[in-house]
Amino acid sequence: MNKANIVDAVHEKLGGTKVQAEQAVETVIESIIMSLKKGEEVSIAGLGIFSAKQRQARKARNPRTGEMVDVPAMRVPKFRAAKALKDAVK
Repeated sequence: MNKANIVDAVHEKLGGTKVQAEQAVETVIESIIMSLKKGEEVSIAGLGIFSAKQRQARKARNPRTGEMVDVPAMRVPKFRAAKALKDAVK
C-alpha cells in the first residue's frame, strides 16, 4: 500500500472529493513530521509511537574501499508499534 492507496481508502470511507481526501492525508503526515522536528513524540492509539532518536557520531567502514569514514551525529526517526498493531499482524 502506498500514499495513493491510503488517499483512495480515505475517499471511499469519508466521501467528499479526492482532493479533500488527499489534503487530509497530507495534513496527518505533515503534522507527524513537524512534531518530530520539534522533538516531540507522536502517539496514535492502536498504531504506535513515532519519535526522533539522537544517534551518536561513529566510525564506519566503506564496504567498497575498506576505508574508515566518520559518520556525524544525527537525529533519526523511530517507530514503536502498539500492542494492538502487533496482535493484529500476528
